[in-house]
Amino acid sequence: MSPDLRVVVYPPDAEGRRRVRYDGEILGRAHSARDLLEFLRRAGLAPDAVRLDDPLLIEWRGGGPTVWTSEAGGA
Repeated sequence: MSPDLRVVVYPPDAEGRRRVRYDGEILGRAHSARDLLEFLRRAGLAPDAVRLDDPLLIEWRGGGPTVWTSEAGGA
């Protein structure tokens, strides 16, 4: 992992939650970008300074910041 890349957001699970890791620690499972920003705020990052499309800060796996549901979730 790049030294600048500090956040990894994993693909959505069957319930649409995405695991969030920051500096190697799991912060929780986010249901939305708002949840993600709250996790990062609690970890010490200023939400106003975080750009969700910043590839030097966030590695998105299984879809970018607009993907919060799993295709496998089904109806």
